[in-house]
Amino acid sequence: MGESIPLAAPVPVEQAVLETFFSHLGIFSYDKAKDNVEKEREASKSAGGSWLALLAALAHLAAAEKVYHGLTYLGQKLGGQSFFSRRDSLRSAYAALHGELRRVAAGAGAGRGAAGAAPALEELLGHLAEQLSFFVQARAEAAELYDRMFALSAQRSVDAAELVALLDALLGKYSARFHHPILSPLESSFQLEVGVLSHLLQAQAQVSEWKFLPSLVSLHSAHTKLQTWGQIFEKQRETKKHLFGGQSQKAVQPPHLFLWLMKLKNMLLAKFSFYFHEALSRQTSASEMKALTAKASPDLFGKISSFIRKYDAANVSLIFDNRGSESFQGHGYHHPNSYREAPKGVDQYPAVVSLPSDRPVLHWPNVIMIMTDRAAELSGLDKVVHFYDDKVQSTYFLTRPEPHFTLVVIFESKKSERDSHFVSFLNEVSLALKNPKVFASLKPGSKG
Repeated sequence: MGESIPLAAPVPVEQAVLETFFSHLGIFSYDKAKDNVEKEREASKSAGGSWLALLAALAHLAAAEKVYHGLTYLGQKLGGQSFFSRRDSLRSAYAALHGELRRVAAGAGAGRGAAGAAPALEELLGHLAEQLSFFVQARAEAAELYDRMFALSAQRSVDAAELVALLDALLGKYSARFHHPILSPLESSFQLEVGVLSHLLQAQAQVSEWKFLPSLVSLHSAHTKLQTWGQIFEKQRETKKHLFGGQSQKAVQPPHLFLWLMKLKNMLLAKFSFYFHEALSRQTSASEMKALTAKASPDLFGKISSFIRKYDAANVSLIFDNRGSESFQGHGYHHPNSYREAPKGVDQYPAVVSLPSDRPVLHWPNVIMIMTDRAAELSGLDKVVHFYDDKVQSTYFLTRPEPHFTLVVIFESKKSERDSHFVSFLNEVSLALKNPKVFASLKPGSKG
């Protein structure tokens, strides 16, 4: 007869409580997580000090997580009585929580040698409290970053590359600091969230430099991570009982932070499909491409096409100012080892988008001259520049949504610079390309 396999020791009650708590937090069931540890605390009044202190800290952590993922702390004025009503309240709550956890870690360390204390449990509580104190610091810094991004919505443009650097620093600082198996639901949630945001902000910076392949890769990486994250809500089903009997199930509603990341991704997809329309349209038929861009929100291609039809514009183009860029090779993807001479003259100003057909070659020198002569005006805040050339009987309206891009509308007739239809159209398209509203919509209930 073979040797009998020893039975695994039963999991201590405390460990089971902790595993249940963190699995609830991992699927964003904050209230359930909080209720469970509060009940356990009530039932364990006679237990050791470290265990009770940790349970109290966990209840505070669940409450803070709910506020963090709901983003309700953003842009709130100072003052008010509620625990989470002040703008700095989440920061204060995390600071208090950090203190609680450090005390638990210190207490558990001291309690290991105490008579009657279970050394293995004290060691576990000490480890968890210490690692959670780093998690709380990471959350506080991430919350500050969202606050900063929300504040950026009031600015003309957002430096996405700077935000990516801050996120990379955050990941580098904390990604290996809360690695205990019991904390794995929190760790994976943190990695997913910061990863998605980093990929999306990278895509924003790359699209604004007209880099096709890097922005495509960043968007795809963000999409894959969001899908993984979204499955958490799909797997959770809420059963609703109806008034007249019967019941139905629907997926649990994700928190505002997840919905906002989806919104940012969709906005960047719309911008990507506009900036790289020519490269993408080579991969499919014109009718299929039209159907795909119509699904984008906003559908910039559709908006411009209907404007051209309505006002009989000769051309609407988005122009990329390529001066000083050594790597530029034209639309779409190019093999890194392929060589193409740097463009000169008017070719330094390619049309990223040109509607209703190819860029109007005869008008291009005029457009570049206006861009050069009125550069200071175009760099101004949401400025629309008007120019009428009586030699060619044509009117030009220009605006600059981003540093390297200029939007131009050409009419082969005389148009007034005070025509609000043309000015508002350019401002609308320009705003859609910059889209500071997406950062304003970080705050729940805001328009954008």
